[in-house]
Amino acid sequence: MINRRFLLAVIVGALGTSPAWAQQAQAAAQFPDKPIRLLLPFPPGGSSDQVARVLGPLMAEKLGQPVVIENRPGAGGAIALDAVARSAPDGYTLGVGTIGGLGLAKLMGQSQPYDALKDFAPVGMMITIPFVVVASNASRIESVADLVARARDTKGGLSVGHGGNGSQMHLSVELLRQMTQAELVSVPYRGTAPATQDVMGGQMPLAMSDTSTSIQQIKAGTLKAVGVTSGRRSPALPNVPTLAEQGLTGYESVGWIGIVAPARTPPEIIAKLNAALNAALNTKSARDTIQTSGSEPSPGTPQQLGQLILADHERWGKLIKAANIKIE
Repeated sequence: MINRRFLLAVIVGALGTSPAWAQQAQAAAQFPDKPIRLLLPFPPGGSSDQVARVLGPLMAEKLGQPVVIENRPGAGGAIALDAVARSAPDGYTLGVGTIGGLGLAKLMGQSQPYDALKDFAPVGMMITIPFVVVASNASRIESVADLVARARDTKGGLSVGHGGNGSQMHLSVELLRQMTQAELVSVPYRGTAPATQDVMGGQMPLAMSDTSTSIQQIKAGTLKAVGVTSGRRSPALPNVPTLAEQGLTGYESVGWIGIVAPARTPPEIIAKLNAALNAALNTKSARDTIQTSGSEPSPGTPQQLGQLILADHERWGKLIKAANIKIE
């Protein structure tokens, strides 16, 4: 019988002396020796775009090569991420992704040209973004208890706007409906900003927003914050209680944005990219910019991002199945 340990040693030895392996090792050692592209699934000017443009130059300082930001919005993030999935696994094409673009939309029936769990290698987290339930000043809704009472007294249910079908904010509304047993009507918009604007104008009583979109209006008093969706209070809105504090024990929904590379990118290259990203996130300029927008810088390991993607697939997948949510 062939000794398995010996066979493994032979295989490893053969790979270690193969020209392909040697070339890959040399490329990883020299990485990077040319500019790196970072593809964003968001249009220019948004909060995520601004964060990426702050982090890009800081990562470039660490890597010794420019990090070029390219905006490729559309198809719920699939256009940018598909380009990443099809790129060479050499670390020179990276993508910014959220849980929506990295598989959530597919769980709801939307087609994606890639397999989110197989076609990407996690690099690291950029930021986390607490959501916040906001109410119009005319609504007289200031707490979860007020929300439930108003829904009970509203014929046809209480409308809640959000940034679009298939988004995590859409699912956050559904989670709120399930946990309160209130009759809530989910109203999709083409983005969080127009939903929030309609709440400010009184055309919509409530919206599931994100802190980066609504923080200035909340501080100015033109929007009321009913509660944040994170497990703990947002440092940007310390006086706003969480939904869990208001009786919805276990309620938690936090958006996040991370960076991924094509699958099979060498681990040595992933490690260099992760170190540059974390170094950028830990600079004062980046932290100040991110926290001012209501988000939180979230340095970590590639493994932590990978575990989060898997956990969110499992968690939100159960909700999607239970609520039979399908997006055409």
